[in-house]
Amino acid sequence: VQLQASGGGLVQAGGSLRLSCAASGLPFNRYNMGWFRQAAGQERQLVAAISRSGDTTMYGDSVKDRFTISRDNAKNTVYLHMNILKPEDTAVYYCWRTGNIWGQGTLVTVSS
Repeated sequence: VQLQASGGGLVQAGGSLRLSCAASGLPFNRYNMGWFRQAAGQERQLVAAISRSGDTTMYGDSVKDRFTISRDNAKNTVYLHMNILKPEDTAVYYCWRTGNIWGQGTLVTVSS
């Protein structure tokens, strides 16, 4: 089982990024997926999660109405569309699968 996250980078406040997480070695559509983030000196926190079929989503309070999680089961990929980015969104973003499976993380830096 492997989760490969990509799409992080440096962006100015108010900008957008899209993170991708490609999964291999598992029946992708059997699992809920999500994104967590961890800023320097802080605990890892839930950003968003999505059900197996994609019809149910949930978001952390700080990203509601700005971020959107989606998945393409045909491509074994989950996405995080991030809009109106703020400096406080700066963190390492981790892809996650139920069963405590984690990707390697991708750094998002938002400059003010």
